This record gives sequence, structure tokens and C-alpha cells, in this order.
Amino acid sequence: MHRRSACILLGACLLAVAPTAGVPPPPVSPTPKPALGAALASSGYTLSPEKYAKAVAFARARYRLHFAGFFWSVLVLVLLLRLRVAVRFRDRAEAFSKRRFLQASVFLPLFLLTQSLLELPPAILRHRVWLLYEQSVQGWGSWLWDRAKELLVATAVGIPIVWLLYAILRRSPRRWWLLFWLALFPILVFLIFLAPVAFDPLFFRFERLGPRHPELADSIERLTASVGVRIPPDRMFEMNASAKYRALNAFVTGLGASKRVVVWDTTIERMTVPETLFVFAHELGHYVLRHIPRTIVFLWALLFVLLAIAAAVLTRILGRDASRGWGIRSLSDWASFPLLLLVLAVGSELALPVVNAYSRGQEHEADVFALEAIHRIVPDSQRVAAQAFQVLGEVSLDDPAPSPFIRFWLYSHPPLAERLRFAAEHDPWGRGEPPRFGHRFAVGRFATAPLGVACC
Repeated sequence: MHRRSACILLGACLLAVAPTAGVPPPPVSPTPKPALGAALASSGYTLSPEKYAKAVAFARARYRLHFAGFFWSVLVLVLLLRLRVAVRFRDRAEAFSKRRFLQASVFLPLFLLTQSLLELPPAILRHRVWLLYEQSVQGWGSWLWDRAKELLVATAVGIPIVWLLYAILRRSPRRWWLLFWLALFPILVFLIFLAPVAFDPLFFRFERLGPRHPELADSIERLTASVGVRIPPDRMFEMNASAKYRALNAFVTGLGASKRVVVWDTTIERMTVPETLFVFAHELGHYVLRHIPRTIVFLWALLFVLLAIAAAVLTRILGRDASRGWGIRSLSDWASFPLLLLVLAVGSELALPVVNAYSRGQEHEADVFALEAIHRIVPDSQRVAAQAFQVLGEVSLDDPAPSPFIRFWLYSHPPLAERLRFAAEHDPWGRGEPPRFGHRFAVGRFATAPLGVACC
């Protein structure tokens, strides 16, 4: 997940390319994996008293940072409006050229740079907290360079999209939100295709998985073949996450010719091959169960609602005399950009519980799929899955008991303790029942479908 960027307006598009830079993790030496057996199944997600206290403190810090970061972003946008900063940038852009695209090329970089600088304090605090709780090993110089690259990517992607938005606003002041919403879908799909080859390598190094970890690559091939997904060895990569993160992950990404499997080196370092295979099977489940296209459609539908509401709110605000003090001529004026971002930022935060509830349902389905997918490949698959969750929780200092409100508002996944208990208890085979997704494990069924973006 990522920091709130200046391009909330481009949210649906930039979501697909948002770099993973900015979360924390130090390289750790491989450690022996404790046996779990029935003990873990009965006790669930457990931490030592010292680590338990640390996990709770880290979780509270993260929750506070989320809400503080949101209010800070809102404050920054309000200040940019009240101080008429966007108005000055608009005047410079219009003085530079009469051509609208060139004006966008001047206005947007100035605006995004200013906003990014003003949002540095909460970003610095967030990175400091991740370092303090040993969730990051990324130095400050590298971290600042990543933020600069994020800004450059947002600017490069944002200029044509913002130019398109304001061109639509000028031509159709009443239906702009609907036309812009329709235009965003092909842009989003294109960015998903582009992300693994154009954006991800800016932040991490990727190496072929097979030559470095042949046993894991072979296991992944057998797993993907068992569900009818064909991924050649040259599409499997290891990502050097340990240069920045302590977190563990694996994912499938890209579309068509850009599709690929990526396993973080931190996962390979801390987990056994069977545990890593379970983590990967969870991500593969998102693809096989078609969560990716469904999520794109869901978010696109949500964006429809947000843009429709934003259009009504903006018309009402700009119709008041008070808005004239901001120097905004009309909604099609470049100076309206911070106001548009402000309305969408508030709407996005209020919609977060809806998005997360939808996501939690998909994550649970992916857990079920992963358990059933590795059952025929990995001995004692329930124990392996439970142990994988235990390792994930210990490394990431996952909150042992989030409050109902925090779970409702912020959790895109079920709490880890729930996931571990479910992994230990899900045993349709022992009860003589058919697996929930048993019909999916038919070779060739999904061989022609493109991979989508999925991350844990």
C-alpha cells in the first residue's frame, strides 16, 4: 500500500503503477523454522511477550499515521487553495504558452513538486517509525531518491491524463465526470501492462528465479500447471526486496506479454520452499479466481460514484461567492486542481471501508484457494500454511488483536490471527467434503487468460 499521492485524481490509474518503495525491511540471516504441529493450530498466532508489546505499539503507530497523514493531506490542499498557490502556477503556465498541453506540462510539475514537499513531514515520520520498529533498512538517501522517482513517474503519467481531464472539462462542463470516467478504463489497463517492465525496475532489481532457486522454480511450475496457468521459466523473477524491506511477499503481475511471477528474496530467505509456495499460491488464487478483473471493475464503478458526487459538490462550491477569493475562474481552470483533489481525497477516505470490505472477501477466497492448491503438492499443507502465517506475522509485527473499528476501516485483509486459525482448521478432505475450489484444478482451463496484478 502506498502513501497518498498528489495524484489522487489519477488514483485508478496510478494505483496500477504505484511503486512498492517506501515500506521497511532489513536483510535477516536464515533462521531455523520451529515445528508447529497441533500446538500452533490450537493456540493460533502467538508472539513472545516482548514481541507482542512491540507489535501492538507498531500497529498503533501505523493507525495514527494513517489518519494523521490523511488530515495533513487535506490541510495541505486547503492551504494551497487559500494561499492561491495553484493560481500563481496557472498564471505561469498560461504565460508560457497558449497551447493547453504545454500549459499542463508547466502547471502539473510545479503543483506536484510543491505538494510533495509540503507532505514530506508525515512521510518522514512514517519512514522513521518503520526504521524504529525494524521494518525497514532503507537509508534516508535511498528513501528520498525513491520519492523523487515516484514524483517523476506521477508527473510523466499525470501530464497527459490531467490535460485530457481539462480538455473534457472545457468541452463538456456538465458531463465531464462521465466522459473522463469512461476514458480512464483503457488508461488503467495500459498502465497495468506497462508497470512490470517500465516502472517496477526503477525501484528494485529483478533476476531470473530458476538459476538462483531451481527447487522453488520447479515447485511453482508444478503448482501453476496444476491450475492450468502456463508461465515459462523466463517469466519467473526474484526481487531484491531485502535492500529496503523486511516484509515477505510474492505476486503475479502484468498483462499479456508483460505477465510474470515475482518472489521477494525476503520470502525465500525466511521461509521454507513449501511455505513460500503457499504464499505464492495465495497470490495465484487472485488470478485464477479472476479477482483482478473483478477488482478493476469494482474500483472503476466506485470511481463512477466518486466522480459523480465530486461533480455535484464542485458545482455547488464554485457557485458560491466565497470561492472567488480562491482565484478560480471555473472548474475548467487549472487552478481548480487542488479543489478537485480535495473533494476526491475526502471521498476516497470515506469509501475506504467499502473497498476494504470487498478486499477482505477476496483475500479470504485466495487463502482457501491456496490451501486447496498446495494440498496435492505439499505434505501437511494445513501446518505449512499456518506456519507461513506465523512467520509473516512475526516478521511484519502484525497486530495480534486489532479493534473492530480499525479492522472495519483499515484492514484490506482479514486479521492475521483469523487467517492462521482458518488455515489450521480448513480440512474438507478429513470431513469427506469436496474442496471449495476443487473444480478449478483442471489443467488447461485458464491457460489462455492473461495474468493480472495481485499483491498480498
